[in-house]
Amino acid sequence: MLRHVATRLGLTLLLSLPPMLAQAAGEVTEFYLDNGMQVVVIADDRTPAVTHMVWYRVGAADEPPGLSGIAHFVEHLMFKATDDVASGEFSRVVEANGGSDNAFVSWDYTAFFQRVAADRLGLMMQMEADRMRDLVFDPVEVDTERSVILEERAQRTESSAGALFNEQMRAALFLNHPYRIPVIGWRHEMERLSADHARAFYDTWYHPNNAILIVAGAVSPDDVRALAQTHYGAIPASDRLPNRARPTEPPHIADRRVHLADARVANPYVSIQMLAPVREPGDQAEAAALVYLAELLGGSGQTSLMARRLQIEEERSLYAAAFYDPTGVDPSGFSLINVPVPGLSLEEAEADIWRMIDSLLADGIDADHFARIRFQIEAGKIYEEDNTQSLARSWGMDLASGLSVADIQGWPDVLAAVTPDDVMTAARRLFSDPATVTGFLLRPEPTEVSQ
Repeated sequence: MLRHVATRLGLTLLLSLPPMLAQAAGEVTEFYLDNGMQVVVIADDRTPAVTHMVWYRVGAADEPPGLSGIAHFVEHLMFKATDDVASGEFSRVVEANGGSDNAFVSWDYTAFFQRVAADRLGLMMQMEADRMRDLVFDPVEVDTERSVILEERAQRTESSAGALFNEQMRAALFLNHPYRIPVIGWRHEMERLSADHARAFYDTWYHPNNAILIVAGAVSPDDVRALAQTHYGAIPASDRLPNRARPTEPPHIADRRVHLADARVANPYVSIQMLAPVREPGDQAEAAALVYLAELLGGSGQTSLMARRLQIEEERSLYAAAFYDPTGVDPSGFSLINVPVPGLSLEEAEADIWRMIDSLLADGIDADHFARIRFQIEAGKIYEEDNTQSLARSWGMDLASGLSVADIQGWPDVLAAVTPDDVMTAARRLFSDPATVTGFLLRPEPTEVSQ
């Protein structure tokens, strides 16, 4: 979330900053170990702590057919026993050394991280390197953890009408690409995940030449290089690492509609989604324009077109927004949602979204509004660097999605170069797509009780 800039003077000063000041946290150094492991060091002496992250270029979109959820399952099992560390001991050691740790998985990557004092970095590398290749798949532990991920699905997805709706919308948006499959997995496939499945997935993908090490904080590149060579350098590269060959989307030639009725819905809403390009290595211009488009249409709750018109001026919406994630291995989606005030139908809310799009296409972009969005985007890149963990996460996500260090360092300049004409061109291309997915999340119609 962007910090509020309180004074006009502060706004003026930040608007005058050159775009590359968004890289001011410190020098970024990249190198590779002999086994192919990519290492990126982001120096930042403002804090004595370091963030240590290992990213694997594998996620839910790389899973074998019929084994949805296996990437997430293996991420859980990485906290169990290795040849040298007892089950659950990894996090206990991190905590005992004053640090914190966690992990996460998405469609395109799996990441593990610790935040500790700089003098504990070697210990973190030692333990992380240990579980890179020496994980033990104890059948009892596997069975227990399968129950954990099934319960996680029950709590996070099946207990939420909105989560189920989002899952169904994504499944409708992607006809052929594995982005249609939920990261946590489909329950009927999760129930059959075994120790053999987990080990096969681990043995296929968890290798140094499929990993990115990111260290951000009070460290020197030379020290990181020495530690990384000591702890990760001895792990052999895999000579059987698969290419990330994924199915691609066919042309979308038909609109699709999703209606989900659930008694738990408090405020019905409509969502419209369509395919959108992402940042491509060496060519990030269209994605940058779409970042602006999402902000102009539905970013800020006070100044974006949809929020200002539908929520404030016309009082037809409780909430209206647009979303776009520019980072991914493959094309992803652009989405808009509208939660109408009570009394307005979802058909009217759907029409209001398209009315706002037509208004933008017809009237163009207000120069002052565009300048505010530019400031918010540039300020956001600067504020991101206040936290080494968020900075390391941003770099890791980009690198694991196929972008280069040069792409990442050039991204602020690409954003700064976007013009209103670029945004309008991207908008016309995006909204000319004849096929969209429109979803209604609503309450069931009341049933009549016979006398």
